[in-house]
Amino acid sequence: MKTVAGLTLLPPLSAEVERELLPLIVRGREAQQRLVDEQLSEGERRRLRRLVSAGSDAESTLLHATLGLVRRRVRERGFSFESEDLELAGVEGLVNALRRFEPSKGTRFSTYAYPWITKLVNQAIRQKAGFSEHEMALILQLQKLLRSDVQKHFGVKEIAAKLGISVALAREVVEMNHRFVDTAHRDVDYEAVPAKESTVEDEAPAWVIDELRRLCGDDFTAFWHFAHKIMTVEELAYGRGISRQAMAKRLEKCRKAVRNSPEAQRLQDWLTQQ
Repeated sequence: MKTVAGLTLLPPLSAEVERELLPLIVRGREAQQRLVDEQLSEGERRRLRRLVSAGSDAESTLLHATLGLVRRRVRERGFSFESEDLELAGVEGLVNALRRFEPSKGTRFSTYAYPWITKLVNQAIRQKAGFSEHEMALILQLQKLLRSDVQKHFGVKEIAAKLGISVALAREVVEMNHRFVDTAHRDVDYEAVPAKESTVEDEAPAWVIDELRRLCGDDFTAFWHFAHKIMTVEELAYGRGISRQAMAKRLEKCRKAVRNSPEAQRLQDWLTQQ
């Protein structure tokens, strides 16, 4: 059973299932308020406590089914999911979102929770890496630029122009990003990652694994981890002692092989569903 911060990770809920839970949450919260504010008969209190219990169960299901968003957000920030501090920070953001979530407004909970998770994860990363809020903002802008074209090498002058900062500051931001990546990957046992994250591969049809191994060769594991957002380009490159650009070229070679495969559409359909 997969867990995040000790909490069981449930599959994401469909919109239909989530809509069924929302009235339970609303009624449970209203019942809790009545129990606090009103003088009630024991029979009415029992009825309201049942509503509170049902609402609490619905909230718990909603929270556990959204834990995957915490995991994804941490990985998008360039960290493997090995840091308890980041894991706990993301869950704290998720819990804060649930407490403030108003089902009556019609917003999907995952949509509402996303900025809360991001805020707490960013704060934890900034503290872990020892950067100020302004420095962290510049690092995140640089990473967004680098993700826009993983095969391109961005020079300092181009980075400065894209970020609207001086060349001198751009150099500092590049150096800070190197420190950030080093902090992100420090103490990560890369050899252990496949074992810890092997459940998706274990559940994949044999034909998918066989075809991807044939197409990607020695880069199968890297492509698998990247395609399923288990590891970023930076993590894969760092763990193999090669440049980011070199890793990106390997991944692109795998993507081209998949696109040109006789099983291309079938593979794409399966990967899209994951």
